[in-house]
Parts: sequence; C-alpha cells; structure tokens
Amino acid sequence: MTDQPLRPPDLGLALPSFSLTAPTPPAGVPIVDLRSPSEYALDHLPGAINVPLFDDDERAVVGTLYRQRGPDEAFERGIEIVVAKVRELVDAVGSAIGHAAVRDGLEERVRRIAAGGTEGLGGRLETSELDELPADAVLLHCWRGGMRSRSVAALLRELGWPVVLLEGGYREYRRLVHARVGELEFPAAFVLRGMTGVGKTLVLNALERRLPGSTVDLEGLADHRSSILGMVGREPRSQKTFETGLCLRVADGFPTGWVAFEGESRKVGDIVLPDAVWKALTGGTSITLTTSTERRVQVLCDDYLATPGSRAELLQQLPFIEGRLGERWKGELCRLLETGREHELVEILLERYYDQRYGHSEKRHPVAHTVDSTDPEACAAEIAAWIAARG
Repeated sequence: MTDQPLRPPDLGLALPSFSLTAPTPPAGVPIVDLRSPSEYALDHLPGAINVPLFDDDERAVVGTLYRQRGPDEAFERGIEIVVAKVRELVDAVGSAIGHAAVRDGLEERVRRIAAGGTEGLGGRLETSELDELPADAVLLHCWRGGMRSRSVAALLRELGWPVVLLEGGYREYRRLVHARVGELEFPAAFVLRGMTGVGKTLVLNALERRLPGSTVDLEGLADHRSSILGMVGREPRSQKTFETGLCLRVADGFPTGWVAFEGESRKVGDIVLPDAVWKALTGGTSITLTTSTERRVQVLCDDYLATPGSRAELLQQLPFIEGRLGERWKGELCRLLETGREHELVEILLERYYDQRYGHSEKRHPVAHTVDSTDPEACAAEIAAWIAARG
C-alpha cells in the first residue's frame, strides 16, 4: 500500500476579516497577536495577547531562508516549525479566548492546509470582509494579515472557533495610529512647571483623581521621568507604544474642556513628542509649582529609590553626571549612595546640576500662577479652582 498525497482541504467560504477605521479596537473583543515576542514588545494593539507562531529565533531562521533561498524553502521550514508546536499554539490560543484544548489530528490538519505550498495556499485563503464583528468574534492578526494569520485562522476555523482576521494586520493598525497622531488636537492647555522634585507628577495625578479626564501624563505614557536618570526603576516604552497610548488617551476626550500637562522638553527619554503635543506645551498657560528644598529632596528619594533594583541602576548612571560636574566629583556621588547618604546626594544633584539647567530652560515660559505643591492634593484643588475662575 502506497502513501497517498495529502489533499488540500475544502475550506469553503473565504476567511472572515474585519477592518478597523480608528486606532481604538472594539471594546471587549479578544485579540490574538501571532507576531514574534520582540515584535509584540515593540508595540501591539491594546489588550492583545501574544501567542507567537514563531519565536524570535525561529522568525530569524525563516526570514534568512526567505532572503537566501526563496519563499518556497522558507515556507517549508515554517510549516515544519508549526507542525512541531501546533498543540502548544492551539492550547495557548484556546486559553486566551476561553475555548477547550484540542489535541487530536492537529499536525495532520496543518499539513493539509499547507499542501500545495505558498501558491496553492494563497489561492485558498482568500478573505471576505465583514461589516461588523459577530458577538463572539476573536480578532487574529500577524504583521500584515498574510500567511501567518491566514493559516492559523484556517486551522482554528476548522476547529469551529469564531476567529476573524484583522484586515491588514498590525501594519494597518500602525498606519491608523500614525495618521491619528498627525491629526491630534487639544483643548486649552495648562502646563505644570517647577524645579526638579517639586512634585509635578504627584500634582498632575492628584488633579486627574479630582477631575477625571483633565490631564495627559506624558511621562506615564513614556514610562520615563524625562531626565538624565529618568529611566531608573522604569521600563521605558518605544515611540510606537507611546503614540498608541497617546491616541487612546485623546480618544477618551477632555470633559473639563481643558487639559493639564507636566512641562517637558521636546523629548521624554527617547520619545519625541508629536507636533500637536509640543504645540500645546509651548502655547499653554504655565503654572509654577514651588516647595522647600527639603520637600524636593524627599520627593526625589521616594521616587528614585522606590524599586528594589533602583540603587544598582543609579550606580550605573551616576558616573555620567560625575563627569559633567568635573574631576573632583569622580566616584563621589556613587560613594554617597553606597554609604546611605541619599539626601546629601540629592541636594548636590539639585544644587549643582538640575537647578542650573532648569533656571536656564524655563526663562522663556511666562508664569500665570504660582502654587505651593507641598501637599499635592491641596495644590491640585487650588489649580482646579483657579482654572475654573478663569472661565
């Protein structure tokens, strides 16, 4: 008895797909991102769950084959990888979307779907766009809505799962975000300014608690404090992730009719602020926060030493500032931190580094109002009342 060749499955109707018209995915719809972990980490749709078809090493292997040997060899190697891990893949997707695990015949199903190579597969995996998503839909996508997502969608549809392809994949979503960033508009802006350590972020957060939707926390979106040591204890985000978060925040609106920002330079860490944000910051009404040096020192100590690994991170970054301050400071700032003299260290940083730079950069911003920020909640209340009184 001879082995019979695998016959491509009769997939019936085209795979259902759905197009987004804005960078705000449908609420409550599970989203499965099939891209590699590094692609996902750089940016992803809000709420998407990463179930990579290929891990980073596997993606590199397939990509190299595609460039050096052509699409057919890359396809064959990709299928080998998928067959070897299809149970794990289906289990992960099932867990993400609440469907029971399937074990039997998965490898055979993959081989049947892939039979005929890239040309045959492409001809069978056409899509049919839906006007609206079914109530139980699960959105599935890869980089551009190509073979990765279509092949997996075909497999899961055979299992009876209600997956729908995201038309154009992540690339199309990113295009929507990029377009929206270029169209951003903000209402009347108020910008919290003040010396390093006055607690601008604390006041901004207090203002948001008092008046939800009244602020945009740029440093929160970037996960960076916008200073030379701003990454300590944080996980700075990519430009793409920042822009995704910014679009979602703006989409929520500004019920107060105005917006408050914390004063920033054009860059927050490695993030470049979009033109619309920069225009709002430079054209906004400046409110200066003030407090005592002792309070500033305590705010900075509480913030920068908040996580277990903060000291080690600071020890890596401080030599740069020592170099800026001059030869006599070489190793001195690190010694202060290592011997538990954090308050003394922060006082030196304020006096000899941060305050001089702040004084130079802030001269160009006329001050409309000054508030004591020692108590962030009281400060936020005064700012809210002052803005309201302006009409």
